[in-house]
Amino acid sequence: MFPALETELKQETLPDPYEDFMCRHLRYYGYFKATQGFTGSNPGRGHGTAHQAMLRRRPTCHNQKDPQLKYTRPTCLSSTVRRQIEAVSRGSLLLSSPLLKSRQLLHNDFGEVNPHLREPRDLFAFLPSSGPLQAPRWPIECEVIKENIHHIEWIPPQPEYFYQPTGNEKPPEIVGEEEGTVVYQLDSVPTEGSYFTSSRVGGKRGIIKDLAVTLQGPEDNALLFESRFESGNLQKAVRVDTYEYELTLRTDLYTNKYTQWFYFRVQNTRKDATYRFTIVNLLKPKSLYTLGMKPLMYSQLDADTHNIGWRREGSEIKYCKSSTGDGQQPFYCLTWTIQFPHDQDTCFFAHFYPYTYTDLQCYLLSVANNPVQAQFCKLRTLCRSLAGNVVYLLTITNPSRTPQEAAAKKAVVLSARVHPGESNGSWIMKGFLDFILSDSPDAQLLRNIFVFKVVPMLNPDGVIVGNSRCSLAGRDLNRHYKTILKDSFPCIWYTRNMIKRLLEEREVLLYCDFHGHSRKNNIFLYGCNNNDRKYWLHERVFPLMLSKNAPDKFSFHSCNFKVQRCKEGTGRVVMWRMGILNSYTMESTFGGSTLGNKRDTHFTTEDLKSLGHQVCDTLLDFCDPDRAKFMQCLEELKELLQQEIHKKFNELGQDMELEGNWSDISLSDIESSTSGSDSSLSDGLPAHLLNIARESQLNARDKDTSLDPSNVTALILSQSKERTQREKPGFTASCSAKRSTNRSQEPARDMKPSWSRNRYPVAKRGRATLTVYPSLHVYTYP
Repeated sequence: MFPALETELKQETLPDPYEDFMCRHLRYYGYFKATQGFTGSNPGRGHGTAHQAMLRRRPTCHNQKDPQLKYTRPTCLSSTVRRQIEAVSRGSLLLSSPLLKSRQLLHNDFGEVNPHLREPRDLFAFLPSSGPLQAPRWPIECEVIKENIHHIEWIPPQPEYFYQPTGNEKPPEIVGEEEGTVVYQLDSVPTEGSYFTSSRVGGKRGIIKDLAVTLQGPEDNALLFESRFESGNLQKAVRVDTYEYELTLRTDLYTNKYTQWFYFRVQNTRKDATYRFTIVNLLKPKSLYTLGMKPLMYSQLDADTHNIGWRREGSEIKYCKSSTGDGQQPFYCLTWTIQFPHDQDTCFFAHFYPYTYTDLQCYLLSVANNPVQAQFCKLRTLCRSLAGNVVYLLTITNPSRTPQEAAAKKAVVLSARVHPGESNGSWIMKGFLDFILSDSPDAQLLRNIFVFKVVPMLNPDGVIVGNSRCSLAGRDLNRHYKTILKDSFPCIWYTRNMIKRLLEEREVLLYCDFHGHSRKNNIFLYGCNNNDRKYWLHERVFPLMLSKNAPDKFSFHSCNFKVQRCKEGTGRVVMWRMGILNSYTMESTFGGSTLGNKRDTHFTTEDLKSLGHQVCDTLLDFCDPDRAKFMQCLEELKELLQQEIHKKFNELGQDMELEGNWSDISLSDIESSTSGSDSSLSDGLPAHLLNIARESQLNARDKDTSLDPSNVTALILSQSKERTQREKPGFTASCSAKRSTNRSQEPARDMKPSWSRNRYPVAKRGRATLTVYPSLHVYTYP
């Protein structure tokens, strides 16, 4: 109308790459037409996006205002698909066509479905800032009750002393279910011969059965047992008298071994009665219960009314060999009596203070939501376990001012709960994290000079299901740090890989894996003797310093530094061989202390957390620029070694000139072997590959052919791939489709294994519906 006024040039804007791609993509399939000048999204002109042009048909939409865009019905689509597109444009949520099925569908201000990409999540986010935590994933064979079990933390006001035998402790006479009444029993327990196939949140599908007995009335005094919750593991309870029960623990899943940890609940208690409980199928010949250790008991009424938590209870405690057995291995039994504090109470019993996977998640969530701690503590997903549970990695260090300052920092690697039944490791780890994340000047100094890599729970699957020692592969993970089976042992493989990359970037000053010990009191370390004379005895300085900082808890004389052949697959030895001089396993007793002011008393959670603080103090002493403390400890170690050598030669009936070549004696020759658990039977293949081995042997026997033992492993691995292609996959255990290049611990010298990378085979059984978990992309960061 006034062309002379149109003198201002229209500003050209570059198209958004994503919008330009969508425009071309939708135009190609005939979803809409646009003029030549269309450039995707242009906020300055109020243009709608391509997907808005496809779906919006309301008169108030932007594409009505912009004549350049108009909706076009694609003529090549079938009438069914056309009706579904029209339903979507009307705001329908019924997306039955694969064409429009998407988890990215959002709603606009008019309530219309808008296939628009959501805002990308944080690349490493795994804990929501609000809402529920990621629920634990269980094997599909496990029934799980819906109740959330939570215990308060409590410090006993008085020391809890060891039990002193009175002489009234008598070995129990095992009656069994033949003469007793079964009051609780798990329906099915996956033991040796079965293997992990799949997992889901909540475990087994279907209605949760009530396994406890049905009370006949208010006068019925039968106890109601339960253990189908996180870390619970009671398999059967038999009532052999009015107030006497025999208990059978569930072995680690997919094995017939490892019964030590126990954790279960009882209800319908009577206050004035004396109950006797006897666990009948323990497997270790030695136990701290013979040295005065008491079981732990938790009263829900005391917790609710008096804020009292776990406490050591029990009388007439005896640990002895059982008169029963399975014919292959002897059983041992633990028996104790107790009087409950209240009528109609809910009580729990445990081998040690429980620390579950959910407890860890709640703690990490509080760290993630703390704006101060978030500045120097980064939470990442190291990998996923076999069942799909997140294995968390924390990187703790203060921001550096320059790249040179960041590169100069040394690293410290800490981990815990590779053995799920050793919850004391989690309490030490919690104490360490509480201190290193605090605003203490010492904590700030440690964050300034170190990069801490922390894996607080290496075996979440085992912790969730209540195993004592193994993962869902049916194997002890602390014997597989040399493994190449990334899909079977992902937690260990990715931990080792993370440390390997860390070593390429910076020096790792110290590695320590927190464990629990079932036969010795106090806390102590296992290390590795150094053969380099330049660093002779240096690996013993840190333990000696720790014994001086925690004299009432830590025993240096219980430490051992011998590298045994059966321990070659442990984290301590593997990290030492990778080049970490100070590589340790910290063993914390399930019992208590025999030292100083805490002599003959049980450890509490506060004692273990305080040791985590003292580990930090010892790190500062160990790295003090003033080397006076270090050299003083080194001289003390030489004197102790001289005494040990002299004692050893006296035992042999020989004389030795101590001024001579005593320092050239191999340290391994004067140390005895460690008294750790014998997991030699857990060094082999995971449970599902052993099942393939059995099938291969049966097939070879049917065909009258012999199977070469040297090639058995390689044959199993190759057949595993063929089998997984035939059968329906369960949870995808692999975190990467890329084959490991690590050739350590090769199955056979002349054959390279062809390992199935992405899935486990699922047993063919009935009409079971299995949840298939999507493939995971896991990022490992040094």
